[in-house]
Amino acid sequence: MKNRVHSVLKARFLIDDDAVKNWRFIVFVIVLTLVMIANTQRFEQKVFKISELTNQVKELRSEFVDRRSELMKLKMESTVSEKMVEKNIFPSTVPPVKIEVKKEEEKSFFKKIWQ
Repeated sequence: MKNRVHSVLKARFLIDDDAVKNWRFIVFVIVLTLVMIANTQRFEQKVFKISELTNQVKELRSEFVDRRSELMKLKMESTVSEKMVEKNIFPSTVPPVKIEVKKEEEKSFFKKIWQ
């Protein structure tokens, strides 16, 4: 056991006759370590990108809600009438009248068109 520890400390396993097997394993472990480091780096970049995009989505959603409430306020009848008064256009005092078209009139109208 003492000889094994002593040979490992002196790195004889790297220069012995069957050292090619050991070197292959060492190179494999190094390549695997590099792949793991690269994979971790890409993962962290993606996490930061996701965080950034999430913040942008929250900001855009907030802006959307603000714009929608502003639009609703602008579409209100009171706001529109105020804007029109500035241009000397006033609301009508006569209520609107509903125009109804009877089906018989429609049929005769279409018959005239097709003839």
